[in-house]
Amino acid sequence: MGHPAAPCLPDWESAAALRTLALREDERMAGLHAFRERCGDRYRLASLDLSGFTVYTLLRGFENSMVDFLAEPDRFAGLMDRIVRFECDLMDLAARHGFHGIHFADDWGTQSGLMIAPGLWRRLFKPLYRRQFEHAHRLGLHVWYHCCGNFAGIMEDFHEIGVDVLNISQPNVVDVDAVGRRLRGRQCFMVPVSYQTVAIRGTPGEIRAEARRLVAALGAPAGGFIGYVEAYECMGMSEANYRACAEAFRDIGRLSLE
Repeated sequence: MGHPAAPCLPDWESAAALRTLALREDERMAGLHAFRERCGDRYRLASLDLSGFTVYTLLRGFENSMVDFLAEPDRFAGLMDRIVRFECDLMDLAARHGFHGIHFADDWGTQSGLMIAPGLWRRLFKPLYRRQFEHAHRLGLHVWYHCCGNFAGIMEDFHEIGVDVLNISQPNVVDVDAVGRRLRGRQCFMVPVSYQTVAIRGTPGEIRAEARRLVAALGAPAGGFIGYVEAYECMGMSEANYRACAEAFRDIGRLSLE
């Protein structure tokens, strides 16, 4: 995927000159009629794509962002607030046009843990997310939250502030059994077979076993579980493994209905 080679706002003078983007509602929704025709009465999920903190790092650069939290807290808060308000405006637009949920994509985890201390995250970011999620719920939208990496240390925080569907996109770096002991039956999870390990190099039998393991650890009728697969040819996923991941979750779903 594309990625900025340099920060868009490398200094605070450029940040101060930043203009809030127009919503371009007609342009954004130009394909909505055809989309709704195809969807029929199915669930419609709108996505902010990259959002929140991730957008901040793309504007300021990752290293600057890490420094801003502590060295420039007021300027950080001002720019982050602008991002949050713009995303709330986009949620308003999604609700006006009949979507049922809003998807956030905002990464907090590395392969081994969080990018910042949990206490700092709770002080700086948790109130902002709570504000966004409450706004979504007032609009009648479900909140879907994606996060890469191991963010187990703040999963319960996301549950507490209103995430309806929590996407653990890298279950291979998360102790899903420990997460399940804390949140199974209370939180709906959306999880793939790991596209760093089993989905890439596993056999169909190993893929089925891993799908069963994830559902057993995290799934429950009172919470919910959504299994999914993404096409990762760029990481070596074969067509056969892509189909095996999809079929593994479909088979588990069929068994649960019998």
